[in-house]
Formats: sequence, structure tokens, C-alpha cells
Amino acid sequence: MHGVDRQSVFEASSMSAASQAERAVLEEEFNWLLKEEVHAVLKQLQDILKEAARRFSVATPGFEGQLKQENFILGSSTMDQVKGVLTMQGEALTQADINIKVAKSNQPLHFAFRDDKQWKLQQVQDARNHVTQALQLLSSRDESYHFKTGAEVNKLMDAVMLQLIRARNRLTTPATMTLPELASSGLMKMFNPALPGDLMLNLYINLSKLCLTVYQLHVLQPNTTKNFKPAGGSVLHNPGAMFELGSSKFEVSHVHTVECVVPWLNDTLVFFTISLQLCQQLKDKVGVVDPSHWA
Repeated sequence: MHGVDRQSVFEASSMSAASQAERAVLEEEFNWLLKEEVHAVLKQLQDILKEAARRFSVATPGFEGQLKQENFILGSSTMDQVKGVLTMQGEALTQADINIKVAKSNQPLHFAFRDDKQWKLQQVQDARNHVTQALQLLSSRDESYHFKTGAEVNKLMDAVMLQLIRARNRLTTPATMTLPELASSGLMKMFNPALPGDLMLNLYINLSKLCLTVYQLHVLQPNTTKNFKPAGGSVLHNPGAMFELGSSKFEVSHVHTVECVVPWLNDTLVFFTISLQLCQQLKDKVGVVDPSHWA
């Protein structure tokens, strides 16, 4: 009996020695992670996000400080009701040339931006600001900084990820607008000649595409308003959507959307995905070797 006790004591002490050795190895790995690997990942993230930030402000070669102008042709091979060329410079549309064939006329209508007007793409501006904030968070912990806990690393990763998710969401989720909001937006006042009262336009980013939507309207007669049901906010309104503006009630009769891929926006979305994966991988590694998680 006494020998069995001795045996079990020996086994228990061996197990405890093994778990202590394992613990020591994990602790060493964790210290190395905090000292070396975290900074390597932060450097990688900074490099990727600097590339993303550079895409938002592509300079003209040979003209430092002057943003490159890019032309995007919007149209569709299957229908030619709406065609346009939009000139983009950073986060602003500086010129627009739009041809619209309306249902009741064979003659296309032609509109261009007024010379004194530019249209700021708020989505692009906001996304760029979030990238800048993510870079500021990363640069606040330079190579000389010593992380003391896994929680501290996770907190930084969460803050960076939040900015990246917000940046991505601004590009992937255009703002919802009601038709009266669209009718009274600054975009309606950008054109020469002025847009007629039965046409409305919206310009927005959806993922990596620059989109132009044209709404043709007709006025509802006072005696047809018993079924009047105003439409709520939406990115894209369908034919049949109704709204009230001033003393008139309108219905959307036709909707045309044309779009064009903006390659550098596509690049930035890829950079956001890679960066978010890197942040998550670092968090996962910290979770595995962090001593505070051990029983």
C-alpha cells in the first residue's frame, strides 16, 4: 500500500514538473510575441495601410501635390438611355458629362457640371479619414514601445479593426436617402443647364463602383392621391415609389443606373480585408499563449 502511495506521489510530481516546463515554454513564447512578433505585425499593417492611403490621393506623375484626374465612362451595352463620363480627382468629381434619353422624347438631354462646381464624394472622404486614424493608432506604438499584456495588444487591434470596418462600410454601404432629400440635395444644383423638374440624379460609391442613378418622375394628379404612400429612405428607389415635394406629389416612372469600376477603390477594399485578417490572426495568437488565460 505504502509503495503505491509513493508511486502516485512520484507521478503527480512528474506531471507538475511537466506542466511547469510547458508553462515556462509558453511564457517564453508569449514574451517573444509581445517583444518581436507584435511589432512585426504592426509594421506590416502600417505598410499595407500606407498603400491604401496612397490610393486615395494618387498624385499626377511629375506634379507633386497635384491629384491625378481620372475619367470613368458610365454606360451599358444593353441600353443607352443613360451615358456619362465622370472625372474623378481624389475624393471629388470635378467634371460630369451626362446624356439622358427620356421616355417621351427621342432627343437626348445633355447635362454637365457647372464650371464653378465640384461634387465631394463623402464616402471616399470618410473612408480615407478612417484609414488615417488606423495609421495614427499603429504609429502611436513604435518599435521601442514594450507591450506588457495580451489585453493591451487586443485593445490596440480592436481599435484598428474598428477604423478599418468603418472605412470598408463607407464604401460598401451607400447612404440611404428619401426622394425629397435627393430632390433637395446639392447635387441637383450642380448642372448646366439646370435639371428639369421631372429628373433627379444620384451619384454614389458601391463597393469599388462609381454609380449614377437617374430617376424620371411624373406628377400625380390631385384626384389620384387616395392611394398615395410616400417611400422611405433607400439607396435605390424603384419605379412606382411616391413622394411629396412642396404642394406636388410625384411618382417615379423610370429608373436607370449605370456604373463603372474604379480600380484603386478595388485595391483599397483588398487592403482592408488583408489588414483585418492580420489583426484577427494576431489576436488569436495572443489568445493561445497569453498566461492570463491559463487555468
